[in-house]
Amino acid sequence: MKKLILIASSTLLTLLTLVCLGAFWGYQTVIEYSQTPLSLSEPKELTVERGTSVNQLAQQLANDGVIQDTWKLKWLLKFRPELAKIRSGLYEISPSQTITDLLNDLIAGKVKTFSLTLVEGKTIVEWEQQLASAPHLQMSPEVFAAVLMAQGDDSGLPEGKFFPDTYHYTAEADVKVLLTQSYKMMEQELAKAWVERAPNLPLKSPYEMLILASIVEKETGQAHERDQIAGVFVNRLNQGMRLQTDPTVIYGMGERYKGNITRKDLVEETPFNTYRIFGLPPTPIAAPSKASLMAVSKPASVSYLYFVSRNDGTHVFSSTLEAHNQAVDVYQRKKKPATPEKSPK
Repeated sequence: MKKLILIASSTLLTLLTLVCLGAFWGYQTVIEYSQTPLSLSEPKELTVERGTSVNQLAQQLANDGVIQDTWKLKWLLKFRPELAKIRSGLYEISPSQTITDLLNDLIAGKVKTFSLTLVEGKTIVEWEQQLASAPHLQMSPEVFAAVLMAQGDDSGLPEGKFFPDTYHYTAEADVKVLLTQSYKMMEQELAKAWVERAPNLPLKSPYEMLILASIVEKETGQAHERDQIAGVFVNRLNQGMRLQTDPTVIYGMGERYKGNITRKDLVEETPFNTYRIFGLPPTPIAAPSKASLMAVSKPASVSYLYFVSRNDGTHVFSSTLEAHNQAVDVYQRKKKPATPEKSPK
């Protein structure tokens, strides 16, 4: 009888040992599995819908070929239930991640972030085209005007009132949120430039400063010339001269502009043709940068009234019409018909 008890005890001990060894092996297998890299050759977007369970996620990843052996993932979550508290959203997963890395990101809600750069010198129309093609961004019609209205601006004139910068957003974000940031930033930068402006500027309001800054933005090819260009336009305004600047003409032409300005375009009477009107056009013609706002706020103290392009992004500045015409002869008239003599171009 004792012998049978000893055999039974030995058998039970053996079974327990095997069970323990099996459990240990299973645990080790699952833990090793958790450190397995994802089966990816390049980064990939992963959408986790609201209400997705971990089991559903495991099947989704398996169907996409991102993981194998979904049973191991399920057992991993039994051993470490805290890894099951995933959040919905759009994520970017990469080949360098392990399964644990992925789960940790899903727990922390480290969703993919997108960046969008609204470039200075561009118009609202150009920005609308860019926004419409931006990935995972909810676009709505007349969104710039809608932002103006939401901010208490009922002018219906959004041009120039949004700050060019790089903005960040997450998937399915409303573009209004991004543009509201842009609008408020421009308000802040314009207010600062207006407060810090030099005395005796020929500008009656911050909006006029915004208009002139947009012209300086379009005329500047090299950053170091920005304050000199601003100085030319300020001098011309102070002396009652027309600005005579091509970018305003181009803006007024709209879709008719095909890359060239003709003499007919220069004599056409439009609100933006500064060869025909005195003073500033009625609205900005593009989005000015902070640098252009500050250039208009504190223009260079120069005697220049004219400038002409060297065709390399830089300009020759002149204080007299005679010197300007000589520069035009050298850099422009040998290459194309001259624009009217008093043009700062």
